[in-house]
Amino acid sequence: MESRILHYHFEYVNENEFRKKERSVRKYNMLAYKKLTFEYYPSIREGKFLGKLVSTDSKEHSKTYELKLPTDNLFAKVHGDVTLHYTVYEDSRAVLLSNITPDSILEEGHRSELSTYKGVMISKTNAEKDMFKVNLLNAIKNQ
Repeated sequence: MESRILHYHFEYVNENEFRKKERSVRKYNMLAYKKLTFEYYPSIREGKFLGKLVSTDSKEHSKTYELKLPTDNLFAKVHGDVTLHYTVYEDSRAVLLSNITPDSILEEGHRSELSTYKGVMISKTNAEKDMFKVNLLNAIKNQ
């Protein structure tokens, strides 16, 4: 008798917004996008939940996870880690993909072409602040 493997299916809080951020990750961080698409998504579909368990809801029979994606060290220090947020509903075998953070830089990266400064994406709305952070981090590193 053949045992049937039941996979989890993906659902979205807001698929359009999620896909915009996913495309921004693909455009600006290809390594993270490849890991997400070819390694992390298939594992999650198979029921191997990756990342840090951040909460459980016994009433809903759900678990919420945060999975850090490979991110350049300097980018992470300026904007924060690129993180996939998702919730697993075991009863319905569904994975709710809720967000990819940091929101602001990924949304801005989707809306318009971002420039880089010393190899780090720079927000157009906070360009001076981002460049200051990059310069400060480089100065600390070079001491």
